[in-house]
Amino acid sequence: MQEQPGGPVTGAAALRGDCVNCFGLCCVALPFAASADFALDKEAGRPCPNLATDHRCTIHTRLRDKGFTGCTVYDCFGAGQKVSQVTFAGRDWRGAAREHARRMFDVFPVVRHLHELLWYLTEALTLPAVRPLHPELRRALEETERLTLGTPDELAALDVGAHRQEVSGLLLRSSELARAPVGGRKKDRRGADLMGARLKGADLRGANLRGAYLIAADLTGADLRGADLIGADLRDADLTDADLTGAFFLTQPQIDAARGSVGTRLPGTVRRPAHWVS
Repeated sequence: MQEQPGGPVTGAAALRGDCVNCFGLCCVALPFAASADFALDKEAGRPCPNLATDHRCTIHTRLRDKGFTGCTVYDCFGAGQKVSQVTFAGRDWRGAAREHARRMFDVFPVVRHLHELLWYLTEALTLPAVRPLHPELRRALEETERLTLGTPDELAALDVGAHRQEVSGLLLRSSELARAPVGGRKKDRRGADLMGARLKGADLRGANLRGAYLIAADLTGADLRGADLIGADLRDADLTDADLTGAFFLTQPQIDAARGSVGTRLPGTVRRPAHWVS
């Protein structure tokens, strides 16, 4: 949850969290349980004790030291500012009627799901090999954006799962086209349990790693060029000196949750986390 300068966001910036233009929704609407990621239990709809009255985090620069690593690897994909400034027209949940606050907290996860889909659709449109699907991708992008602009009642009633399933089929077809030109044998590890797997130096070029569990996996020096990483769980995965050039559907929260080094090669869609070994 990286804080950014104030002001409205447009274009690509609209798909990244802008805490200044949000009412701290992720710190209130979402629940979390005491674990390695969070220092305490918090139920949905209750403000985190670290949230100030101006909606800023009082321990933002010390989240990892204070046991809130989960906060450092979260991004709402711009849903926070959309719900705060567009859906609810800048009307804060603080001091508002209980029903207003409850509806805002209910709508936030829905818009977050839609914005995540917008992120993937936008990236798919940048992949040269996926050009044959560009018309369908654009239509899906426009429809998803239209849904994000619905009223609170429309968003609360939306079957976001059904829409996500429809878009996922299109993204899967996009993945097949994008990985086709990649040389080497393409491994299909979709949804595979690879927790703690020893994959040091593994050839995973063009691999299908959609939804794979790579928690604490050793991917040191692995070749992940052109791999599909949508939904892959990279928590504590060691990406030291790994090559992810051209890997796609990789989000900033995924890369923030992993470990890496100055030798890790990343696609241009994500930035190198500040906490990685230099």
